[in-house]
Amino acid sequence: MTRYDRQIALPEIGETGQAKIARAHVAVIGAGGLGCPVLQYLAGAGVGRITLFDPDHVEESNLHRQPLYTMADIGRPKAQAARDRVLAINPGVGVSAHVAPLSPANAPSIVAEADIVIDAADSYAVSYILSDTCLAAAGVPLIAASVLGRTGYAGGFCGGAPSLRAVFPDLPASGATCATSGVMGPAVGMIGALQAQLALHWILGLDPSPLGRMITVDLARFHLGGFTFHGEAEPPRAIPFVEATMLRPDDRVIDLRDAIEAPVPAAPQAIRLTPEALPDLPTSHGRTVLCCTTGLRAWRGAELLATRGFPDLALIAAKASG
Repeated sequence: MTRYDRQIALPEIGETGQAKIARAHVAVIGAGGLGCPVLQYLAGAGVGRITLFDPDHVEESNLHRQPLYTMADIGRPKAQAARDRVLAINPGVGVSAHVAPLSPANAPSIVAEADIVIDAADSYAVSYILSDTCLAAAGVPLIAASVLGRTGYAGGFCGGAPSLRAVFPDLPASGATCATSGVMGPAVGMIGALQAQLALHWILGLDPSPLGRMITVDLARFHLGGFTFHGEAEPPRAIPFVEATMLRPDDRVIDLRDAIEAPVPAAPQAIRLTPEALPDLPTSHGRTVLCCTTGLRAWRGAELLATRGFPDLALIAAKASG
């Protein structure tokens, strides 16, 4: 008996499929509620190489939905603790752990080195940065998911299918997160497991492809659904995310956070404004970059400025620590 006997026994996998899994390189962005089941099942399946990015540390409030971690891990970087657990599950998997966030600057190199990318970061900004980058890379698919409370979805984007922006061209009206609105552990675990399944399905080259498909989960009503989005058009205008290191000297930077929320502004030349003051902002022929913590206020502000004829806009999502 070997580790993968029950998997190889499936006629759609066999030794050939197991070899495909062993050759695969998966980039996983996030080692939280979604990332934990993703990592467990990729490691269990024998994925050859995993590159993991997560900037956070384990907190006790994580433990109800992030079973990779124990009380002994509290205070440790998630990426390092997750790597150790993955290697304990399967020492034959290569894991490169980075205690760092996904950013517009490092996303291109991460995507370029991976066969497939899994977005498990629970961040609007990260999801769109990854989608934009995977779309530009043409052949690299993105398995993205979102969960809140007892509902969520998992789907396959880019890699020849429409991007996340094609399906969700606008940010949600609410900025609710798991931290503000709550989430049940089994719900996030189920959706993370779906991400792993979709990724393995693509790695194996099985039909139908998971790309261009969305699976929806509503555990409040015990309902599973989904739809295909093949042929959805990319939006004609996409306001990109950038970061402070990518700013140009002549950029006009608008920081929508006040000094209490962010004592250090997004850039030395940043002007602090409230969202309510944006309608009075003079039109600029150069690039205007709007900054907030999550990207939500900046996105909405940029949409407003776009309707006023601002020709070049960008967004920064920056935590208050800078």
